[in-house]
Parts: sequence; C-alpha cells; structure tokens
Amino acid sequence: MKSRIAASIVLLVLSFALSASTVAGDLEDAQAAYDRGDYATVLSIIRPMAAQGHAVAQFRLGAMYAEGKGVTQDYVQAALWLRKAAEQGHAWAQTNLGVMYTKGQGVPQDYSEGARWLRQAAEQGAAIAQYGLGYLYEEGQGLPQDFAEAAKWYRLAADQDFGYAEFNLACLYANGLGVPQDYVEAAKWCGAAAEHGDAQAQFNLGYMYATGQGVSQDFVQAYMWFALAAAGAPPSERAKAEENLRRAEKLMTPAQIDEAKRRVRDWKPREWQGK
Repeated sequence: MKSRIAASIVLLVLSFALSASTVAGDLEDAQAAYDRGDYATVLSIIRPMAAQGHAVAQFRLGAMYAEGKGVTQDYVQAALWLRKAAEQGHAWAQTNLGVMYTKGQGVPQDYSEGARWLRQAAEQGAAIAQYGLGYLYEEGQGLPQDFAEAAKWYRLAADQDFGYAEFNLACLYANGLGVPQDYVEAAKWCGAAAEHGDAQAQFNLGYMYATGQGVSQDFVQAYMWFALAAAGAPPSERAKAEENLRRAEKLMTPAQIDEAKRRVRDWKPREWQGK
C-alpha cells in the first residue's frame, strides 16, 4: 500500500464559503452574491474591505484571483492577497499560501516556505494543512524526512475525518513507517478513507478483505469495495480493480454476489465535515 502521489497532496483549498459564524453584514451579502454567481457584486464588496485590512476579505479576494472568478486568473495577485490574510493568522490563507509555495504558483517554488505556512495553519487545527505538512515530512520536501512526524500530522487530520490523511496514515501502518506495522490499524484507516469515496483506498480495502489482511476474510466486502473502486478509479487504474472483482466473484456463491451488488447500490460516500 503506497501513499497517494504528491500531485494530490498539495490541494489548493480555495472555497469561498465559510461557516455561518464567520459571516456577517457585508460578508453575508458577498456570500449570497457568490452563491448566485454574481462575482462583480462580490468584488465590489470585498475589494474595499481587503484594502482596509480585513483578513477574511483578503482571503476571499485571493481565492477569486486563484480561481479566476470575476477576474482574470492571476496566481501572483492570489498569493499577494492570501499573504496579507495569512500574516494576520487566517488559517485557510496560510494553508493556501503554503500550497502555492509547494507548487510554485504565483511565487517561486519553495518547499521550506511552504512547510512554514502549512505548519502555522496546522497548529491552528486546519486539517488540510496538517495533511499537507505530514506529506512534506513523509517525502522529505522542505523538511527532514521523518515518518514519525508524518504519522503525527496525518493522525491529527485523520482524527478530523479528512480522507486523504486517513489513507496516508493507513499506508504508514501497512508499511511500518513511523509507527509499528499494524494491519488492523491500516484497515481501520483505509476503511475510513474508503467511506469518503476514495477509489485508491477502496481498492486497497477490497484487497485486505479478499486476503484477510487486518480484517476477517470477507468476499462480499471485497467485491463491494472492488466494484466501488472500479467505478471511481481513473481509466488507467480501473482494469486492476475490475480484474480483482472478477477473481472475488469466482469464489462467491450467487447469494453472496447478490448481497454484494445490493451493498454497492445502497452505498453512499460520507461527506467530510472538518475544517
């Protein structure tokens, strides 16, 4: 079991929406305008606020530049406004600025600087930043490679039910990196990520059920997770899940196959509710 590739680690988390408790007055009007796609009105509200030093408005303006909503996409401007909010301690801005440094978007690529901003957000409890910092420790990018530190930060994000961190933590347990090798723990965290709809985690969980690794062998469960993985995987990886699905089916009774197919039909991904 391998952690997901670096390209997936450095997510740009530029959602405009914030929790209701952080939105009031003019920002509430900006949110309503954003939700209906009226970006000109959004910008007319948040741009003056951002210029006056309002951290949330600065973050949102940076987000709009990064996404090209209401303005021409401009990562340099995005980084400029995100930095202003990040320097005021805005965790989402810190997260995104850190990501931009790891990707070289709007700023020179600099993993050390990326790690610095991610750490500030991670220490405020931002799950995505905790995940990103864990990945930098795992890969030794901008930080000394340290699997124990990677596991620490992945676990903090996983405890907030962040699926990518759950899967990477499962990989560390499966391979005994930074933690004692423990297939039961690997299956637990792989299962949590699979419930979010992560095709890579679903495939690995199917394999664990098929082989009895960390869980009791269960071909109904194996079939279910292989089928879900095949449905959600990119074309380059779908064939592997489909082949394992056929292998599991050959070891199952018709009743077991029917039950597995019912579970596939009834399954729904669990939405992430963290921060």
